[in-house]
Amino acid sequence: MRQRVLIVDDEKGIVDMMKSYFAAQYEVLAACSGQEALQKVTACPDLILLDINMPGMDGLSVCREIREYVTCPILFLTARVESADKIEGFRAGADDYIVKPFDLEELGARVAAHLRREQRRQGNMTVRFFGELAVDYAARTAAVNGEAVPFSRREFDIVELLSLNAGQVFDRERIYETIWGFDGEGNSDTIMEHIRKIRAKLAAHTLHSYIDTVWGCGYKWNG
Repeated sequence: MRQRVLIVDDEKGIVDMMKSYFAAQYEVLAACSGQEALQKVTACPDLILLDINMPGMDGLSVCREIREYVTCPILFLTARVESADKIEGFRAGADDYIVKPFDLEELGARVAAHLRREQRRQGNMTVRFFGELAVDYAARTAAVNGEAVPFSRREFDIVELLSLNAGQVFDRERIYETIWGFDGEGNSDTIMEHIRKIRAKLAAHTLHSYIDTVWGCGYKWNG
């Protein structure tokens, strides 16, 4: 079965261009508004190309609306180039940031890279136990003594990275670049806030501290 790509952009010419390019390799869905994108998401795309600057419901709003329910990569398409705009997009849940005008071959390479990454994650059927905590990397779930810990997608990504490399120290920039992918700005506040939320959610179920701060260096998993 071919992988499914959802293209969301209010400019019909851009949608038609991308549909023509990607149709040879993927099943392509298209939406021309934020509201239509919400409807097309029910088709469970493997990757979403999402324009930010749309009338009505913009791409940032769409991303925030669906991110807790959609695990596939979301790549923003936008003419914005300021770092603050990129950070806002990543915080909304984007995986990559494509600046218009873009080269189709580069866009195709980025789409393929993200899809390969997702396939590797889905192929990992490992469940690991860290004391009271069980992490299911295939289902992307975590539980303490059988009680689910409600991690967001990005929070689980961080737990996955650290727990699969227990004892290894990761600085904030490396965590950001590894998880957020291409064009990561390495914003320290973003990582600190995610770590804070992970710790708070784990603390609601266990007294054990699974993520240690290595002062001046970063974070490591304490299983």
